[in-house]
Amino acid sequence: MPPTDAELATQTLTEEGRYRFQSFSASDAVMLGLSLRKRFRASSRHVKGKGLVISIQSIAGHVLFACTVGDLGDANGIGDVSLDSWACLEGMINTVKRTGHSSFYVEKGMSAMGKTPIQMGIQGDSFRVNGGAFPIWLEV
Repeated sequence: MPPTDAELATQTLTEEGRYRFQSFSASDAVMLGLSLRKRFRASSRHVKGKGLVISIQSIAGHVLFACTVGDLGDANGIGDVSLDSWACLEGMINTVKRTGHSSFYVEKGMSAMGKTPIQMGIQGDSFRVNGGAFPIWLEV
């Protein structure tokens, strides 16, 4: 039986607390980004033709690393990665900035509570409450 949204939210919250950095520089962002890219390229999703966009930003929005993996489209504009992919990712990043939690945690937590984005104060075109934006926190 697959895990419930409440179980996924709890697991994700635990991971958010576990994955902390003592420091985080622009060089660390590049190393992390390249590591994520390499891991994705070795995944079954990539083998099946899926794409990915990665953006590592400061809380102020300074881009420290960004890349795409996958088909950017052919002459007809058909591809797995597009400008919409970047807009979607920005919405997830905005959710992280607003809540301090990963967009996946927010999605699963809201679902477990039976709440909507409007009820949680995360509304408008500039927010996405799904998928994969994850906060980078420093140990204190």
